[in-house]
Amino acid sequence: MRLTAHRSATLSGTVPVPGDKSISHRALILGALAVGETRIEGLLEGEDVRATARIVGQLGAAVERQGPGRWTVQGRGIGGLLEPEDLLDFGNSGTAARLLLGVLAGHPFTAFATGDASLRRRPMGRVIDPLSAMGAQFVSRSGGRLPLAVTGAAEPAPQIWRMAVASAQVKSAILLAGLAAPGETTALEPEATRDHTERMLAAFGAEIRSEATKAGRAVTLTGQPELSATPVTVPADPSSAAFPLVAALLCDGSELLLPGVGVNPYRAGLLDSLVEMGAELSLENRRELAGEPLADLRVRHSTLSGIEVPPERAPSMIDEYPILAVAAAFAEGTSVFHGIGELRVKESDRLTAVAHGLAACGVEVEETEDSLTVHGRGPAGVAGGAEIAADLDHRIAMAFLVLGLAARDPVAIDDARTIETSFPGFAALMRTLGADIR
Repeated sequence: MRLTAHRSATLSGTVPVPGDKSISHRALILGALAVGETRIEGLLEGEDVRATARIVGQLGAAVERQGPGRWTVQGRGIGGLLEPEDLLDFGNSGTAARLLLGVLAGHPFTAFATGDASLRRRPMGRVIDPLSAMGAQFVSRSGGRLPLAVTGAAEPAPQIWRMAVASAQVKSAILLAGLAAPGETTALEPEATRDHTERMLAAFGAEIRSEATKAGRAVTLTGQPELSATPVTVPADPSSAAFPLVAALLCDGSELLLPGVGVNPYRAGLLDSLVEMGAELSLENRRELAGEPLADLRVRHSTLSGIEVPPERAPSMIDEYPILAVAAAFAEGTSVFHGIGELRVKESDRLTAVAHGLAACGVEVEETEDSLTVHGRGPAGVAGGAEIAADLDHRIAMAFLVLGLAARDPVAIDDARTIETSFPGFAALMRTLGADIR
């Protein structure tokens, strides 16, 4: 499905941002590992999360949709999941794949897993290595890629695993495998990453702690707990909120309110960066729900300036660099993003995709192995006029549709179907706010 974004006037209104994708995955998974019925409100119903719901059901947990965003999971307890009768298809979801491989590593049966063309290109070795050390066995394609077979350990061995790359998905896989292991399992991350797994494990009754060490942040879980079902209310996804938020910054006279958005400090890098650029952005009605901080975001059209983003900020906003690069294209001056090599192993090579897309729209960029420099063209200086290949990447598709709303000439996306993985109804919602997307 081809979509084209045309230069738009004022955007206004209240934006019902879909539920947080990261938290939605974890609610389904921990609900399946708990004892009792977990009730979830605000679950994201995009294709990625539906893949997790489907696979949890294949593993023996009863998952039911009660209404829009309302789901229940009948848990089977730690180690209680069943051997699946069929192939597990993770679709486009790297989060589902890596987290559920951690779960499977603690169950003594064999499962076979695959994904779509994009996911089959992504590396799984970073979770295969620690899970193998805990006793799981894997047979995969070259480079640790899907499809693969995993046989979980009958008696998983607790580990202290030093992570080479800061990754919340790898950390979560280790902790989820550690649920089935006796004693303590520790994931040692070089830089702090989003802590949704730790917060939710604690809410379900696990004993978990984190502490700063000389080697990085150590997250330690006491294994073989009994997790108790608990209600989960999923906040609005800050990664999805980023797209209408930046659109409002770029379109003249715009003002949007985005209620109930998660503002976990390990996810706040984009907000910090936009404020540094001069964004008129405020957080109202701060509160906490099920252990997660949230707030209502109010954003107004702003004149932006280029900034330099340090590498240590990358883990708190790795998914938001494509849309931040779009904001930088309309800023006055140059922006430099350091330490973003992780973008190369997302749904696409996002670093190259962003660089090529911006260049096609008339923006001068420089790309290295782990950095991007964007020479801003100012508020009215981006030409646009390109067709962008989404390459099965929802964030690339949405980022360049936003760019088209403020560029001089329309910007087209060759295939916008991938947007449904994280932001169902994105184009229709943006049209209700005043965006010209057709």
